[in-house]
Amino acid sequence: MKYIGAHISSAGGVEKTILRARKINATAFSFFTKNQLQWYAPPISQKQIDCFKYFCIKYKFTPQQILPHSSYLINLGHPVNELLKKSQALFLDEMIRCSQLGLNFLNFHPGSHLNQITETLCLLRIANSINMILDKTKNVIAVLENTAGQGTNVGYCFEHLAEIINNIDDKSRIGVCIDTCHLFVSGYDLRTEQDCQNTFKKFNSIIGLKYLKGIHLNDSKKKINSRIDRHESLGLGEIGTLAFSWIIRNQNFYNIPMILETANPEIWRQEIDWLRLQIK
Repeated sequence: MKYIGAHISSAGGVEKTILRARKINATAFSFFTKNQLQWYAPPISQKQIDCFKYFCIKYKFTPQQILPHSSYLINLGHPVNELLKKSQALFLDEMIRCSQLGLNFLNFHPGSHLNQITETLCLLRIANSINMILDKTKNVIAVLENTAGQGTNVGYCFEHLAEIINNIDDKSRIGVCIDTCHLFVSGYDLRTEQDCQNTFKKFNSIIGLKYLKGIHLNDSKKKINSRIDRHESLGLGEIGTLAFSWIIRNQNFYNIPMILETANPEIWRQEIDWLRLQIK
């Protein structure tokens, strides 16, 4: 199966995401379990949890089709211990929220060294943070997202993600989400079929396709290797349409959520319909 959708607003309650996903003809979706720009949020009520699970059953969304995204505030590689603990606590809270909702995944950006520690030490701190949080939770898989390499963010190359995974104790609970815009602006070409084959062959050799739990389908406003994270609608940016057609047809990417975070939510339904046409 090909699960295709978008990052849906959770305004008014997490249960509303399912209804909004249905409106754009999605079979997958992402959402924030809480306000992504605030450290604190009230717990999810039992009524919201029950309603979310009910709608999932009613509209046939399995946990395999849903890829929640964590807060942008989280930095699991923070160089300052006090602030690292704050990020760890927030990530733990979000893992618990996913578990309460009956979900399998939590997607997150790895972290930043802030020019205060080396990339190597930052990657180790991220792995240690993940290990600690996995020890305190059950079932939910922590899904690393590759970054654009903007600022002091780590995770912009496959080697970074592989280094984190290598230091995870329970490798059954770690995964990767590939963002195509981030991939492109961090230097991995996707503009021809051969480019796509080479890039994902490299991913498989360095990380392994078994770790791939989702893909964010985004074109890029910025040029390759620019390290600037600016999403564009499919086919309107520097990547073009070929990569998205190739990805959607590739059998290696069956049964994982494909999530649009493109620039214009008003055309998400059209983009989803176009992606489905590529399968035929």
